[in-house]
Amino acid sequence: MDIKELKEKLTYNPKHVQTYIEVDEVKKADEFSEGYKAFLNVAKTEREAVVEAIKQAETAGFVPFEQDKKYVAGDRVYLNNRGKSVIFAVIGKKGCTEGVRIAAAHVDSPRLDLKPNPMYEDSEIAYLKTHYYGGIRKYQWPVIPLAMHGVIVKNDGTIVNICIGEKEGEPKFVISDLLPHLAAKQSERKLYDGIRGEELNVIIGSRPLDNSDESQLVKLNILNILFETYGITESDFLSAEIEMVPAYKADDVGFDRSLIGSYGHDDRVCAYPALKAILNIDIPEKTVLSILTDKEEVGSDGNTGLNSAYLKYFICDLAKAEGLDAWRVMSMSECLSADVNAAYDPTFCDVFDKLNASYLNKGVVITKYTGARGKSSTSDASAEFMGRVRSLLDKNNIVWQIGELGKVDEGGGGTVAKYIANLNIDVVDLGVPVLSMHSPYELISKLDIYMAYRAFYAFFAD
Repeated sequence: MDIKELKEKLTYNPKHVQTYIEVDEVKKADEFSEGYKAFLNVAKTEREAVVEAIKQAETAGFVPFEQDKKYVAGDRVYLNNRGKSVIFAVIGKKGCTEGVRIAAAHVDSPRLDLKPNPMYEDSEIAYLKTHYYGGIRKYQWPVIPLAMHGVIVKNDGTIVNICIGEKEGEPKFVISDLLPHLAAKQSERKLYDGIRGEELNVIIGSRPLDNSDESQLVKLNILNILFETYGITESDFLSAEIEMVPAYKADDVGFDRSLIGSYGHDDRVCAYPALKAILNIDIPEKTVLSILTDKEEVGSDGNTGLNSAYLKYFICDLAKAEGLDAWRVMSMSECLSADVNAAYDPTFCDVFDKLNASYLNKGVVITKYTGARGKSSTSDASAEFMGRVRSLLDKNNIVWQIGELGKVDEGGGGTVAKYIANLNIDVVDLGVPVLSMHSPYELISKLDIYMAYRAFYAFFAD
């Protein structure tokens, strides 16, 4: 054996996906990405993602889950949790007797939420006040086109869905910033403080209702437009969930069209392949679950986040219908926590450990642990489960890599893995590397998302 062969055999050296796969697989990745881009364009919020996922699932034969019903192999069901998270399940030949297989992704993304009482007028400009959601870099959000998405529940219980700024010809919204000529003092601020939370005010209009001497006529004009269009008043904002998100569409990036640029890759770039994997699976050996959950970006708390009990209760219902102890089912179960990692960025290389970073186009990334600094607040996957997942991917010719979230002392982050591990389920993070994560326009590789789909499908089919 010569040196080159020995080096290939003994060293870990992940390579570009395209060096491992055939040309027809590259074409399949490109085709898969077209469906993903369409999903991104209609699913910019967690509510919209759940609606679209259920729509696709029902087309694939899924029906609402019924408690206490006895299901058989091949049955396809879903549980809609308050319109903001959803569990899809395909009953396996062995049912839950040897545990279940789970892929868990989140469909919320960093954004700007409206405050409960958001509207005001200043200097004859109407604004909406916001409260940012999740880990954004505030300076990135002014002077980009924004769209308004959400739901308003009126006092009589009527539900009004809002989506403004996505269609051609619809108005956009924007946050202003200082011109450089007057920004000397602002430029002295630290970067994280360059734009402050209370400065993230969205401009929504500047024309008064009429020429009378009354005050606040621009605000009144906007309220009148909203009332005539949607039948809502200012007090209806008190019972609303309105999100301001970038008005960009998902697009190919680069002359070679190898990348996709979009808002919301984190974590819909994992949610979509986890969804498609369960929609495309036939009848697995073990029951399989795909979870699209909410609230991960703010700690997974609340009854639609995975720090709540809704996943546990669902597994309990499945186990009960088969006469099994739920705790035994969970203890035998396995999960791929479908979440992203930070792709290595050569422009900002000093925050990465090159030997342990994930890279664009080198396949799906396994993240053994996340957390901050000394592995704080993380689930650290066991060597045994890492070995099992590694073997599964290699057996199915799925290109993968290992990754950490930057250098040890640089920061860190978390996923839903620890909440699933708390149910005594073996779990590890597996997802797609993302460049410019948490920005209004993130980048991912088409080859990487396709490898994620193949990984989830293989996990379910194994």
